[in-house]
Amino acid sequence: MKIIHCADLHLDSRMESVLPAEKAKERRMELLHTFIRMIEQAAENEVEAVLICGDLFDGAAVSSRAGNCVRDVISQHPQIMFYYLQGNHDSENFFDDAARLPDNLRTFGSDWTCYEQGDLVITGVRLSGEHPEYMMRELSLDKNRINIVMLHGMITEYGAKNQTEEIPLRELREKNIDYLALGHLHSYRLEQLDERGMWCYCGCLEGRGFDECGRKGYVELEISKGTVVPTFVPFAGREIHEIPVDITGLMTQEEIQKRVRLSVQEYPSKDLVKICLKGEMDPEAETDAVWIQKRLKEDFYFLKVKDETTLGIRPEDYQYDVSLKGEFVRLVLASDMTEKEKQEVLRRGIRALTGKG
Repeated sequence: MKIIHCADLHLDSRMESVLPAEKAKERRMELLHTFIRMIEQAAENEVEAVLICGDLFDGAAVSSRAGNCVRDVISQHPQIMFYYLQGNHDSENFFDDAARLPDNLRTFGSDWTCYEQGDLVITGVRLSGEHPEYMMRELSLDKNRINIVMLHGMITEYGAKNQTEEIPLRELREKNIDYLALGHLHSYRLEQLDERGMWCYCGCLEGRGFDECGRKGYVELEISKGTVVPTFVPFAGREIHEIPVDITGLMTQEEIQKRVRLSVQEYPSKDLVKICLKGEMDPEAETDAVWIQKRLKEDFYFLKVKDETTLGIRPEDYQYDVSLKGEFVRLVLASDMTEKEKQEVLRRGIRALTGKG
């Protein structure tokens, strides 16, 4: 028996704080298409159930397009049972018209709910601030069944301070759980829960910003002879990368551009890339992140360049410098500006004083 564990799709996410409006709109459609593509592949591979562990949507305003597409793709695959646990971003609006919900969609409320599917028992609860900590202690599972538990939140080892986000693992040990399917973290993570079971964050299906770099996808569970074997399946249409590039010692824009091109040549052009310039630079070096971004932006679906270099300025080198540049450096270094502000003022000022600004 095959089951898919997915979570944190965040359909209808705006993404305009990261991407230009047109690309943000395109990425919203791509996230929706990736979900549909996953279901279509699940049907081809004879998957019998899909676990959606929270944050299927990104907020209260679910567009009719996203809502209808989700309903339609579920209805069009009646051979697959869908288990949907709402997360902290999900909207109640998806359930407003119960008559429109597909027959093969099962949901969870604010009390433990169990569903049987063959040899499996799939149990879940939507956490809220109204739940006392003993909610986890109340969970009771048959040791003779294969038990999958669905939760959405942040795991902790001990008691939870905020029940809407925190899940105390110690209260779930020795509960006959074979697989604890989790949502909330956007990166894949699999660890042992106790001698019998394991817990797993499947991560998000597609990254949306540069805080969600790396491989994204879902987990496929192969259940056979009383055992659950999880496998992470990379599935994102586009991957997001943050690439540090050390440009220490380089002086010209051409040198820097060449170094950057060599550093990113292995990454697919369809991906989203953030280049972080690193290193200690000569004050007169030609470091211009905007120029580099313009030169390389056509190499990727989306490119961002951030200058995180520091200036190689030692105060003692300018202690007795009687030039205008020396006086300028001393004044800036002695000012109340933040280190970041000092770096930027020194960079611009020294280039202006040397005729390169």
